[in-house]
Amino acid sequence: MKILFTGIFCCFSIALLAQDKGQVRIVKDPMIDSLIAKRIALNTRSATPAVATGKPSTAIVSQMGFRVQVFYGSDRRKVFAEQARFRSSYSSLNTYITYKEPNYYLRVGDFRTRLEAQRLLNELKPMFPTLFIFREKINAPNLDYSNDN
Repeated sequence: MKILFTGIFCCFSIALLAQDKGQVRIVKDPMIDSLIAKRIALNTRSATPAVATGKPSTAIVSQMGFRVQVFYGSDRRKVFAEQARFRSSYSSLNTYITYKEPNYYLRVGDFRTRLEAQRLLNELKPMFPTLFIFREKINAPNLDYSNDN
């Protein structure tokens, strides 16, 4: 009985190996190509520097980077007061308030490297007692192309 099953199994396995290679046929909606073309156009348009076009790019590109946490607490009014105090000194840096139960977090900056975030942290130490650097998704800052020739 074992020999019979082994013989049948060998016959089927030989038949499987004797198959010819086939052709792959891709069936897709033509809208996919147009969507890909639009995506490429949007990416190339936002990659051009703002100096060359004369107007700032409006696309927000996100990437992993660093932010400095300036304040955290459970009182919403205190967080907004600290945000106003920070903005009065550093109006050029973006501030972000997030809420994770039970605390509000005030994080500032969009830094590409930890060194840039560390420089701000060292500068802020006298004004804000609890400072931390966090790695998270940031809005990539626009690069200054004015010095490139």
